[in-house]
Amino acid sequence: MTTRVPSEDEPTTSPSSLTNTGTVTPQRQPLVKAPKENRACLIILHGGELGRKISLQKQVTQIGRSSKAGVSLDHDSVSRLHCKITRSGTRYILRDLGSTNGTIVNDALVDEITLSDQDLIRVGRTILKFITGDNVESQYHEEIYRLMTVDGLTNTYNRRHFEELLEREIARSERYGHPFSLIALDLDHFKKVNDEWGHLAGDTVLRDTCDIITSRLRKNDTLARTGGEEFGIFLPESTLDQGLEAAEKLREAIANTPIQVEDRHIQITASFGVVSWKKGIGSIQELMKQADQQLYLAKDRGRNRVEPTRPRRNLDE
Repeated sequence: MTTRVPSEDEPTTSPSSLTNTGTVTPQRQPLVKAPKENRACLIILHGGELGRKISLQKQVTQIGRSSKAGVSLDHDSVSRLHCKITRSGTRYILRDLGSTNGTIVNDALVDEITLSDQDLIRVGRTILKFITGDNVESQYHEEIYRLMTVDGLTNTYNRRHFEELLEREIARSERYGHPFSLIALDLDHFKKVNDEWGHLAGDTVLRDTCDIITSRLRKNDTLARTGGEEFGIFLPESTLDQGLEAAEKLREAIANTPIQVEDRHIQITASFGVVSWKKGIGSIQELMKQADQQLYLAKDRGRNRVEPTRPRRNLDE
């Protein structure tokens, strides 16, 4: 009688696997899970090649303006070799390489830091998001979807999303008659900021101005970047008078809050145009055109103002 030796792929047996009838019951071996691979990448949220995915599987990834850098960012705000990311086991360590403008992670200037999932890295005018884990692909696609609706620099909605929102609200208001207001605003003399202080300072002014605005909006109000230094604000359930009041408060807040850029303060103002929806305005193009007309009027009348101006109340009333 020949005894067959089971192959390596077959289940093994042990004395405890024999039943009273002598039948051999195969015993399953516990599955050994393979260790999860720690993967990481960068996604460009603002700057050239928006949405580009950069793998970080190399031991060292250099970032800079030089064509020899692993990640080449062609902008004069980026040093030739600006910073590098070193992979050490499951850790990713970012180190500045003595760059002119520094490397910023989550709004803080850093020399060296161990990166965490979702960190935002600023290299010159480029903003990158660091993502890591075993679901990098899923996070990447989610981020690309988010980029379709959100402006990477200011973290406000973009023009595309804003127009889609207004289109829905016009249809809803036509049906139910609910009021809403639209504010168009533009930062005054913004080109002068870029010319005198540089584009990095201009980017800071844009981001901080959005923070000033957002902190003073209601929960259901929506701010969007509709152009370079142009923004739109949707105010649901708001009459024209309420929209003008909100715009005036924002104008004062922006004018009275100097923005700090490194060791200096930059004073900025904004001009506002306000309109309210009326039955019969059936397109977002017509509504935005009316808001822009009021904005241009505010510019023509001296800037740092809201149009139409609210009528002054008689103190004797």
